[in-house]
Amino acid sequence: MTAIHTPATPAQTLAQKLVARAAGRSHVVPGEIVTCQVDLAMMHDSGGPRRVKPMLDRLGATVWDPDKVVVVTDHYVPAYDDDSRAIVQIARDWVKSAGVKRFHDSEGICHVVVPQKGYLRPGMFAVGGDSHSPTGGAFGAYMFGVGATEMLGVLVTGEIWLKVPHTLRMTWNGRLAPGVSAKDMMLFLCTRFGMDGGQYQAVEYAGPAVQALSMQERMTLSNMTAELGGQAGLVAPDEITRAWLADAGAGEVDTAPWHTDDAAPLMADHVFDAAALAPQVAEPHSPAYGRDAADLRGVAVNLAYVGACTGAKLDDLRMAAQVLRGRKVARGVRLLVAPASLQDQERAQDEGVLAALQEAGAELLPTSCGACAGYGAHTFGPDVVAISTTARNFQGRMGSAQAQIYLGSPWTVAASAVAGRVADPREMLP
Repeated sequence: MTAIHTPATPAQTLAQKLVARAAGRSHVVPGEIVTCQVDLAMMHDSGGPRRVKPMLDRLGATVWDPDKVVVVTDHYVPAYDDDSRAIVQIARDWVKSAGVKRFHDSEGICHVVVPQKGYLRPGMFAVGGDSHSPTGGAFGAYMFGVGATEMLGVLVTGEIWLKVPHTLRMTWNGRLAPGVSAKDMMLFLCTRFGMDGGQYQAVEYAGPAVQALSMQERMTLSNMTAELGGQAGLVAPDEITRAWLADAGAGEVDTAPWHTDDAAPLMADHVFDAAALAPQVAEPHSPAYGRDAADLRGVAVNLAYVGACTGAKLDDLRMAAQVLRGRKVARGVRLLVAPASLQDQERAQDEGVLAALQEAGAELLPTSCGACAGYGAHTFGPDVVAISTTARNFQGRMGSAQAQIYLGSPWTVAASAVAGRVADPREMLP
């Protein structure tokens, strides 16, 4: 039954409801500036303790609530030089001194590890020290990225001010065809609206095609809201959310209040036909340079990378394996696979997914941000022409500024590894 709203309880978007709860208000209006109580603050080794510890020390301040802080090492692991070893050690030492118990050392990428530990629930208000923190919005939580100075304020006070966002809704009707994924949806949206198309507002993903997505596919949508230029990327929680969080040990969660009301004010509601979407590939050097994969089938590649929080979760590894089973990587092509978390790697091992990838010729890399963030021993050289499942392909981000990086879904990357050129994965699926 649709709720009846009175002037005292106006219709609200999901974003407004989440912000209002954090601000201790019955409702909020887009454009208002409010102070919100933070339920969770997440940091990683690159932008976390090594940045905030010196500032906390100068202030003589302590963490407002260590039980609401999560720290993950994922950027500089495995440590490969003196600098990376020092950075990781700072994180290890700081969590002990600050009393932070939720510390996950070398277990995978923060945006995947945090929800897998059951830390995110519908209704929460969270911040993360990384631009891809909007991933939390896939669970019906308001989560966005902040810099070290903003994180310092959160760590000391447990609060942060926020300008209440407008909501742009991306409604996907129909259903995605086999071989087309959430990554394709996001590359399409980035190309259609540009990297500032989200206008640093809340972007909500809705419609039958979104509701049909798995939890990890929804995470890809919310994650890449950063590439779209939004502050938060939201999906209304439902039974899929409840089941996934139950498996993660989060217990029973209440999804009922966390949806956009029928008459809620939207900045825009863009409607798309998911069935008409083809696999997308973004050309160098921007996620906004997308085209149908079939239009780029003449582009030869010498490296295929299945990694990152947008492209190496269990569902992503399963996609790649669907293409690679019974096939081999083309001569002259390296296929690198860096699972997004140890949990996903172990489940992929148990399911035979990793075996399928390795039998096809994949090289297994550590579960870390790795080449996506330009760290470690596997960054790309000047002669590399790669197709990658990462969220970004900015010039020089993954190694040499001369490297040419194309972006695609795990299906598309795997198909391209087999073909030795950009390929439409639908031609290789059963």
